[in-house]
Amino acid sequence: MTNQRNKIELDEADQQELLATGRTLQVASLNPTGWPHLVPMWFCVDDEGLISFTTYGTSQKVRNLERDPRITVLLETGEAYNELRGISIDGEAEIVRDPAVTFHTRALISAKHEGTPRPEKPAPGTEFPSWASKRVTIRVRPVRTRSWDHRKVQ
Repeated sequence: MTNQRNKIELDEADQQELLATGRTLQVASLNPTGWPHLVPMWFCVDDEGLISFTTYGTSQKVRNLERDPRITVLLETGEAYNELRGISIDGEAEIVRDPAVTFHTRALISAKHEGTPRPEKPAPGTEFPSWASKRVTIRVRPVRTRSWDHRKVQ
């Protein structure tokens, strides 16, 4: 008997397409009390193929991830149940406190949302706006991935 879950999994190419076109990622970290802290974030797939997003360095999610780097992210699309496609990734969060990385990550996110070409990394010696030093980049290193495409079971 075939496992229903296996029938609806996205293959690697479909996962990459969903991540390339998806707009808002649901990001979960753990508060000090153990309750999930869930927030929507715009994101990109960075030059190393990792899901990345930026946030203020003093945000609750950063404090949570400094204490416990476990993170779960979810991306889902579709209006009706039989249209749902998604990917959920459990991973380890890497907090990058480099204004050049944060500037580039924001540029990648902007290009994705504006439909413009992916920008190159900034040249060495580039001066960055002040916001780049107030923000950090969070990179998700996957540990477990689950995906689904309900269009496959019609």
